[in-house]
Amino acid sequence: MDLGIAGRTAAVAAGSAGLGLGSAKALAAEGARVAICGRDPERLAAAAGQIDGEVLLIDVDLGHPESGRSFAEQAIAGLGSVDILVTNAGGPPPGTFENTEIDAYQSAFDMNCKTMIEMCRVAVPPMRERGWGRVCAITSVGVKQPIGFLLASSVARAGLTSFLKITAREVAADGVTVNSAQPGTHWTDRVAKMMDRPDAGKSNPMGVCGDADDFGAAVAFLCSEQAKFITGTGLLIDGGQAAGLLD
Repeated sequence: MDLGIAGRTAAVAAGSAGLGLGSAKALAAEGARVAICGRDPERLAAAAGQIDGEVLLIDVDLGHPESGRSFAEQAIAGLGSVDILVTNAGGPPPGTFENTEIDAYQSAFDMNCKTMIEMCRVAVPPMRERGWGRVCAITSVGVKQPIGFLLASSVARAGLTSFLKITAREVAADGVTVNSAQPGTHWTDRVAKMMDRPDAGKSNPMGVCGDADDFGAAVAFLCSEQAKFITGTGLLIDGGQAAGLLD
């Protein structure tokens, strides 16, 4: 199916690996011109080799809110405009109520909420002026079913989800959609550092880990022309991991 985004421009944060790279690959395969960012130039170059077409590489560490603004500004400057924004960043360290220090919440909020908000503050106003835009935030199943051993992450991403919902309603009449893709356990470098693959697969009823490229295809759909009537929602991509009745 042609997603109707050929020739569009897309900025994919933290696109040098994992779910960000899967999203960048999927958008580029649909004909979008893509910018990605990361903090390791070698990984950025390696990622570019996996993405169709010419890729704008931006060396940015997304650990601080101002870096989100910098990424969006550099993407707009390099691509001429940004039609599609995929917000994303690395995840905070594991932790529970007992062992998560107060500073860890601030770090998580900076990276996984404020940095994403700054990207939107730069990229969304021009989208509204042009009458077309897509924002898709990569968050987590933890915003629907908080993950006990990822307390700071779950708290920060829940805050971002509130921002996305309110913003979606405010900009909807201008042709801009704002959604989130909420991954369960996918086999990425981050997950590999926390558990081995067989144990990771036990997190959902399917008994397997998600694939970053499949995840990226779902992100690309949310950014498509066909998804123009989908906004203010979160798509669980979790193999049935979230057990709640209301999603």
